[in-house]
Amino acid sequence: MAKSGAKTGEKSRTESEDAVQPAGSGKGGADGLSGLQALISRAGSRKRGPAPVEKWNPEYGGELDMEIRADGRWFYLGTPIARKALVELFSTVLRRDEDGETYLVTPVERYRIRVEDAPFLAVEMHASERGGEPVLTFRTNVGDVIEAGPENPLRFITVAENGGIKPYLLVRGRLEALLTRPVMYELMARGEEIEQDGEAVFAVRSKDAVFTIMPASELARLAVGEDA
Repeated sequence: MAKSGAKTGEKSRTESEDAVQPAGSGKGGADGLSGLQALISRAGSRKRGPAPVEKWNPEYGGELDMEIRADGRWFYLGTPIARKALVELFSTVLRRDEDGETYLVTPVERYRIRVEDAPFLAVEMHASERGGEPVLTFRTNVGDVIEAGPENPLRFITVAENGGIKPYLLVRGRLEALLTRPVMYELMARGEEIEQDGEAVFAVRSKDAVFTIMPASELARLAVGEDA
């Protein structure tokens, strides 16, 4: 009985992984899917860093029925991708192009996927100092560790519906991480009123960079307790 159960579990996992294929890829076929299948086969191995996707220019293979939800969960065919190792591997080959679309990219193909908000979440923040200057370091839900600064700026948008703030951190390329609510609270607590270009603003500092959150005059109406 135990042996039969092991085979069943093995089959289920294999079917789940093999199901990650493009809808209507046309030109993809078995050869076109080789890059994604090779990626999936490494899901159990040690996590690697981001792939050099900005240097790759593969053919477009179609759209995968895959979505990254606003809460950071990955779905395929409407079903959550439960294997964290697989999600982390997929995250290393993400690229957002000039057309505003997000793709899974390998040397031999690229497939468009849907992203509800940002592809990553910043789930932890650490504040330190270096050379007397503040450094804000963030960890994402897929294991990236990023220091906010000139090359990885923070940006803030105001939600029209309620006036709340949504902070984003540039992770790499055009890919951003949305700061989770607890991390946003930590970040806002480090904000300060400064003068910038003759205007009083509420801002945070990291690695010799200043990131403006909002004009200081609007600080009183900041609805941090409301849903963004």
